[in-house]
Amino acid sequence: MDTRTYRTSILKVVLWDSAIALIPPILLFALNPGITWHRLLEDFRFSWIYSNCIGGIAFLLIPKVWMGTCAYPQWLRWSARVTAMLAACVTGALLAGLIFVGLHWEPIDHFWPEFLGSLKLAVLITIGAGLAIGVYSTLRERLEETTLELRTKELERERALKLATEAQLASLESRIHPHFLFNTLNSISSLIPEDPARAERLVEQMAALLRFSLDANQSGLVPLASELKIVADYLDIERARFGDRLRYQIDVPADLNESRVPPLSLQTLVENSVKHAIATDRAGGEIRITCASAHGLCRVEVSDSGPAFQLESAPSGHGLDNLKDRLSALFGDRAALVLQRVGGRNNLILSVPQAVTPM
Repeated sequence: MDTRTYRTSILKVVLWDSAIALIPPILLFALNPGITWHRLLEDFRFSWIYSNCIGGIAFLLIPKVWMGTCAYPQWLRWSARVTAMLAACVTGALLAGLIFVGLHWEPIDHFWPEFLGSLKLAVLITIGAGLAIGVYSTLRERLEETTLELRTKELERERALKLATEAQLASLESRIHPHFLFNTLNSISSLIPEDPARAERLVEQMAALLRFSLDANQSGLVPLASELKIVADYLDIERARFGDRLRYQIDVPADLNESRVPPLSLQTLVENSVKHAIATDRAGGEIRITCASAHGLCRVEVSDSGPAFQLESAPSGHGLDNLKDRLSALFGDRAALVLQRVGGRNNLILSVPQAVTPM
């Protein structure tokens, strides 16, 4: 117990004892309405010393005995508690009597008669106060135990939810890597008959991308600059396949490079554009990647000239649907993926908190 807590406890004991010390003067006034204020103050002075001597010992002894005997049989439990109350009462009364004699408030020959005379009332008050202290200690102990139990259960629940979220996220991310790998290998395989040397270089580039994707799986989020590099390398690989049919622009302010995004999230959006806007059109198309910051969110937009589609129609467990589940697992409702159709273009917008700890 620190000094401040100790002082607070002592102050509480004194206040309780002072309140209890008012009982004898109040009883005296009730029985003798004509008593003088001088006699009441004098009686309170004696009562206050009695109360603090008995109460100080009782506050130190009774709670320990009360809690320490909870596991005993009922007859032994209450015998020990009443004995502790009587011991506190007798010891405190003796101490108070010695103080009165030492202060010359009463002669030594009055010590025992005064002690025995005041002991009856002191025992009654001590047992009443002791029962109150014991009940209070028991209720407080039970409250603390219940609070601790609830807090422990809450921590266990939060830990279980976190583990479930991590397991869900790991399951979702595990689907990305083979999907990403197979699509990239298909792009490279088409180059092998036409340009083996270039295909070999692209395999090396793909290996770097795969290393990033595997490393990113260990961290929950990656810098936007790293994700953009993956996207640029991926587009270079796909451009080897589609040639001039694939055109793209990347316009991202440098001050957003350290913004954190889920790994391969932007690549998923770009891959969707390549699949639906470039591969299906003989004339190809253009992909634009822009990024901005607003209201504490990092807003990444991937725009393409492909045909209109609905975000809800994304195949379950793949691509965009997978990304939505990952965002939910990482950020709850603090992140979003929306689709807007403006001026004949599809605008996929990914919004994530800029400075936030994932769920």
